[in-house]
Amino acid sequence: MRTVVKDEYPTRNRTVSESIARKDPVVWGSATGPLDSSAVTEYEKSGFHTAKALLAANDVGNLLEETSRLGRELGNDERVIREQGSGDVRSIFDVHRLSNLVDRIIRRPEVVGIARQLLDSDVYVHQSRLNVKPGFRGGPFYWHSDFETWHAEDGMPAPRALSISIALTENYGFNGGLMIMPGSHKTFVSCVGETPDDYYRESLVTHVPPTGSPDEDTLTRMSAECGITTFRGSAGSATVFDSNCMHGSNGNITPLPRSNLFVVFNSVENTPTEPFAASKPRPSYLGSRDFTPLA
Repeated sequence: MRTVVKDEYPTRNRTVSESIARKDPVVWGSATGPLDSSAVTEYEKSGFHTAKALLAANDVGNLLEETSRLGRELGNDERVIREQGSGDVRSIFDVHRLSNLVDRIIRRPEVVGIARQLLDSDVYVHQSRLNVKPGFRGGPFYWHSDFETWHAEDGMPAPRALSISIALTENYGFNGGLMIMPGSHKTFVSCVGETPDDYYRESLVTHVPPTGSPDEDTLTRMSAECGITTFRGSAGSATVFDSNCMHGSNGNITPLPRSNLFVVFNSVENTPTEPFAASKPRPSYLGSRDFTPLA
């Protein structure tokens, strides 16, 4: 939904006073798709859109079975991220390649069509994952902008990407649901700190503010300006959000598990180059180098 100012986005190792750069949003184009004009306008304003019933109950049940199967069969595969301490599955990456079911679902017009419409181009899958927050033990995901990491560590040039998060269990306000600062997609935050080699091995499991997360003063200012929205929805509902939205989620100490399918769509006109603040790209299951448009 936005055009990019031609100057390069700031990279890491800036001082806090240099960390916030405003980008004026304008419409990418006039593509048609599943969303009506009011939904597109709201997405442009807030950076997100919610859909009450993107998937049917049988789809959700099949995806939950796939999550269990992949967790069992993949074992210590590097695409499986586990919780510190408990060893519970936290995330499974590259699921559109690991599961024919996931691949078929994300190619549906009501799913990929949203991405094509909002990004006004053909798209490919930059990343896919199943996020799992088991009852009592599910860890948090600290505040961050996906684009900051994808820019710094994957080489994505501009925030012309979005995520679709599909609930596979009921998402309540108290079991670790997604939180977003509405309108934060209009602000690019360049985070402070070096990017160590293979830093993803730490950042994907850490529960403390990592490199790639804003400092507390910046988060406080953004929260005061934008507010915070927590998403709730039944299984099969979905949240579509801009790659530059500031978001995170609390841990889950309730008995109620929370699982979601995340699919990141990037415009084929925005394919990554070399990382802007890392010595080498992350593995392809975190930032795909296959830019083939989804059929």
